[in-house]
Order: sequence, then structure tokens, then C-alpha cells
Amino acid sequence: MNGLDEVHEKGFAQYVVGARPTLRRNAFVLVGDWFAADDLVQQTLIALYRCWERLDRHDALSGYTRTVMVRIFIDERRKLRWTRELLQDSLPEPEPEPEDVTRVGDRLVLLKALSTLSARQRSLVYLRYWEDLSIEDVAQIMGCSSATVRSSTSRAMRILREHLDRLGASAGTDCA
Repeated sequence: MNGLDEVHEKGFAQYVVGARPTLRRNAFVLVGDWFAADDLVQQTLIALYRCWERLDRHDALSGYTRTVMVRIFIDERRKLRWTRELLQDSLPEPEPEPEDVTRVGDRLVLLKALSTLSARQRSLVYLRYWEDLSIEDVAQIMGCSSATVRSSTSRAMRILREHLDRLGASAGTDCA
């Protein structure tokens, strides 16, 4: 390995150490499962490593990395529709502590509602409301028009509200 390769390797390793925790949290928002989030982060980092030497500004990678992650997520979900693999229920989570029951319950309800969205809708909600990106930025990342972002996000939020309303009605509480 020559000196330039070593510099690139060290730069990439430093980026990974600093960015991995944030990438993992963001991936969890997209996929709703920590193990799947780890896989998504790994795929994102592999894709980033492949083009690391060609990237001009290593100091401003968060937006590029976010775009790569969202596109990999959507692509993987698209492939899942065509697979013959049968997925089983996930392993049960440990029981929460009594003082955290309400917070954990709210999170589980929200994750259940998010799981009803398509990968593209979930990506839109993630980019607009978790990452707090503008409609124009989301349109650029998703490769569509601003009008498509607005209409698709509106549709996704309507689906979430309806699902949360149904869950609230079935639990006997108001989730709105």
C-alpha cells in the first residue's frame, strides 16, 4: 500500500469512528430494528468506502452519506418484495422498567405506525421530520420534484394519523 492509500484508509477510519453512532440511530429510524439498522449502516459504509478516494470534501459528508443510506434502504425494500424468503416475527424485546412503560409504549406505537408505510414514504418522513430537511433538499435526495415530495409526505402523514387513530381507539385512549 502506498502513502496515499494509507492516508485515505486513515481518513475513512476516522470518519467511520465519528459517524457510526449517528448513522446507526438514523438507520434505526428508517428500518425500525437495531439489527437491520446495523446492516444498513454497514452497507452504507461499504458504498462510501468504494468511492472514498473520489470524494472531494471529506469534511462535508453527512448529506452525501444520508443520501446513500436512504437510497440503499429504498432499494433493499424494493428487492424484498420480490424475494421468496419468508420473514418470521422478531424476537421479543425484554420487558421495560415500570417507570419507562409509557415512553416505551409510545415509541412502540409510533414504530408500528411507521412500519405500515412503504420504504419511500418512510424515507420521506425520516428526511422531512427527523432530519428536518427542506422540501427541495428532500426532492434532490429522492430524485423527484418538490411537488412529489409535498404530496407523498402529505399522504404518508395521513396514513400515520389514521393508523395512530385506530391504535388509540383500540387501546381506549386518544393518541392524536
